[in-house]
Amino acid sequence: MCTPCCIAQLACCCGSAACSCCCNCCPKIKQSTGTRVMYALYFLLVTIVCVVMMSPTVEELMKEHVPFYSDMCEKLNAGENCKTLVGYSAVYKVCFGMSCFFLFFCLFTIRVNNSTGWRASVHNGFWLLKFVALVACCAAGFFLPEEETFLEVWRYVGAACGFFFLLIQLMLLVEFAHRWNTNWTSGAKYNRMWYAALAFVTLMLFTAAVGAVAFMGLFYTEPGACLLNKVFLGINGSLCFIVSLLAISPCIQKLQPTSGLLQPGVISVYVMYLTFSAFTSKPHEYVERDGVNTTVCVFPFNSGMHNDKKIVTTFGTVILFGCVLYSCLTSTTRRSSAALRVCRNTEPEAERARCCFCFGDDSDEFDEEKTGSGQNVVYDEREATIYSYTYFHFVFFLGSLYVMMTVTNWFHYDNHKIEKLLDGSWSVFWIKMASCWVCLFLYMWTLIAPMVCPKRFEA
Repeated sequence: MCTPCCIAQLACCCGSAACSCCCNCCPKIKQSTGTRVMYALYFLLVTIVCVVMMSPTVEELMKEHVPFYSDMCEKLNAGENCKTLVGYSAVYKVCFGMSCFFLFFCLFTIRVNNSTGWRASVHNGFWLLKFVALVACCAAGFFLPEEETFLEVWRYVGAACGFFFLLIQLMLLVEFAHRWNTNWTSGAKYNRMWYAALAFVTLMLFTAAVGAVAFMGLFYTEPGACLLNKVFLGINGSLCFIVSLLAISPCIQKLQPTSGLLQPGVISVYVMYLTFSAFTSKPHEYVERDGVNTTVCVFPFNSGMHNDKKIVTTFGTVILFGCVLYSCLTSTTRRSSAALRVCRNTEPEAERARCCFCFGDDSDEFDEEKTGSGQNVVYDEREATIYSYTYFHFVFFLGSLYVMMTVTNWFHYDNHKIEKLLDGSWSVFWIKMASCWVCLFLYMWTLIAPMVCPKRFEA
């Protein structure tokens, strides 16, 4: 019973067959979804390696538990205790290799329109060979000449591309909020339970946003200090309140009947997260109390700054993984631009209203291949591709550099002194604060665009 499944998985690794699980109890999977999941797993694996390289405890653990560690580092010419294999320089080199891998496939898949050609077969299969190629690209980064020049130049390339990826991520968030509201609102016309679900989720989102404002107001402000925290918390909270009122105003409702409170709820929660992240990334502030400099404007986890930063970094890393993977997996669907254009959809969508709507409609009819005892694969791209292969890899290319900058805390590093990341950086603070305003601006534009350019949207 297992032989057909094992052969199918071998074909998946070394041939052009689509990947599936070795279990027939798993629901059928689309070829397009399976391919994107596999690339996302590659991306996640390299990201975890980068996080491990930046961990201050890796070197100590290796020295303690690997007897021949020092000799191995000497034979590899990796410096004392393998200094060149850890720290920001190692992360830059690994992410350079990953970005080159995805940039090559971005160029390789230009103008691929269906999954029947040989280039599409390479894109959708040969996973073992592509994994070997990815490892080789990452390893090759350690043999680049002129290391100091490379690191300096790559820093600016990573900053530019990382910020561009952040803008794409913000646009996707706005698109996601619009699609979510449109999908559930259309279902509510035929089933009142969707109204209840919509109201419950909206209430939870605004409760979380208001709770975040109260939390930051309590722990990240001080009567005699933290002026920037007070100002920006007030500004961002007020802007969230304004866009919420704008979303349900009569003039907006007339042009966009599906506009409601769900979208500003999603935006408000994300803006509050970015505000919180910006506050935790800011350099320390001190006030003099009883002749002693005391750290203020931080949440008192165990009364230890470094412990606080580790907790915040862990939480932020989890959020980062979720945002990056969602962005990479959903950024290339051909439907995604409709919500950002804010076109009024006259097609009834009640049949498609469902909880999981991000990856398209599973009710579509496509050719299905039986894989013996394993999971069935639905070939949904034989007529045309569901997403742009080129743009998909381009987003992963930008995502690789965004991870590189995020893991190394953007511009704040000091050679291999990884503990410096636990301090703070004004550059990170301003980047995250600017992201809040860009996110609010994008959402506000999707609301007022039909009023500003009525002929464009009527067409």
